[in-house]
Amino acid sequence: MRKISFVNGEYYHVYNRGVEKIKTFHSNFDFLRFCKSMEEFNDIDPVISLYIKNRIKSVGVRPLQKKRRIVEIVSYCLIPNHFHLILKQLREGGISEFMKRLSGGYTGYFNYKNKRSGVLFQGKFKSIHIDSNDYLLYLSAYVNGNFLVHRINNRKWKYSSLNNKNEKLSNLRIFSKEFKNFKDYKKYVSLVVKGIKEKREEMKKYILE
Repeated sequence: MRKISFVNGEYYHVYNRGVEKIKTFHSNFDFLRFCKSMEEFNDIDPVISLYIKNRIKSVGVRPLQKKRRIVEIVSYCLIPNHFHLILKQLREGGISEFMKRLSGGYTGYFNYKNKRSGVLFQGKFKSIHIDSNDYLLYLSAYVNGNFLVHRINNRKWKYSSLNNKNEKLSNLRIFSKEFKNFKDYKKYVSLVVKGIKEKREEMKKYILE
């Protein structure tokens, strides 16, 4: 896939999987750790360590200023061996910096926990520029319903912005003009997932097994 330039105000589908298709999330805590990383690393000021940050909070020290985000997370989905994100770049170099922190931080945690070394994800993250509102809406449904695409039979899968309405992690409100309510959006997601399953061969370049 050719290299693309990230532009402020534009949306991108960003994804990656475990090297040699290994599982990158083994437990509920692993999933939650990645989600926490998405929240904490999305700041113009670098975070040295989630452990250090949590220790600072535990002794009652408050941050000096509000978080200044470098990307907007529109949608996300994590499944055992890969992840999908839709990101809007807010600051110059924001997506590259965010992904470097996210991938590096989680890899460090994962390797320490599992007594391993080396890379965890399959090279540099992949990205696709989303160049229209219709494409953004479609890919949001694909990302949010990715656990269904991969036949995870849990309609309440917690590691997708479809079921986790934490506004620090995702912003599905941008689609509110397209649907009467969130229930209608979920119906749209189901239709998109159904279509993808029917055209699985055509979608292989987007589907990470």
